[in-house]
Amino acid sequence: MFHHLRQDIQSIIERDPAARNAWEVLTCYPGLQAIVMHRWAHWCWQHGLKWGGRFISYLARIVTGIEIHPGASIGRRVFIDHGFGVVIGETAVVGDDCTIYQGVTLGGTSLHTGAKRHPTLERGVIVGAGAQVLGSFTVGEFAKVGSNAVLLKPVPAGATAVGNPAHVVQKDAGTGAQLFAAYGVTPNGDDPLSKALRGLIDHAATQERQIERMLAAMRAAGLSCQGTAECDKFDSVQLNKLVD
Repeated sequence: MFHHLRQDIQSIIERDPAARNAWEVLTCYPGLQAIVMHRWAHWCWQHGLKWGGRFISYLARIVTGIEIHPGASIGRRVFIDHGFGVVIGETAVVGDDCTIYQGVTLGGTSLHTGAKRHPTLERGVIVGAGAQVLGSFTVGEFAKVGSNAVLLKPVPAGATAVGNPAHVVQKDAGTGAQLFAAYGVTPNGDDPLSKALRGLIDHAATQERQIERMLAAMRAAGLSCQGTAECDKFDSVQLNKLVD
């Protein structure tokens, strides 16, 4: 138990630049306190002490503002940063080294008792503030869920999902701790889908300029051809503003 606690504290210090020392993390980080109390509650739950597990979970919610059902499975070195308003359901599975920010819900969309109703986060997943991950599916290793996303379907390993409903906008070339991104944002802070749209707009504008040059060359050669009406011309600047 104390070995796991030391691992938890060290992982928080590594991921949070505001954490100055182990004592501060142990006494002032509700995410760590919620994880420790969940381990007590989970032990009770697994050993048939259902009411005891629920009561410890209830006390943890009062103290930390974080609600973790005692039936949920939480791995090692999980960091719940800030944490207020986090809700983790009964059949949720959170893998090792995951990071969860405030206001996150790992919820279920089914009312069938005994069935797997909540999501599974594999190792190293980051879930940004306010994200809602709802349903029985898997978020792959080192995937990221952007802040305020509403995720209703699986995410491949190493991918980034954003939006409502969430869609995959990026797949990283590799996985690992070096890809940690606070709040699940992409490394450059830009939405890759927007970048792709801007690329298509710029490509279309280039094609239009090439067509205009071809028409000018045909007119210079004495060929009769009709140019593009001014109202039909492609306004790449305006379209890029809409994307932004």
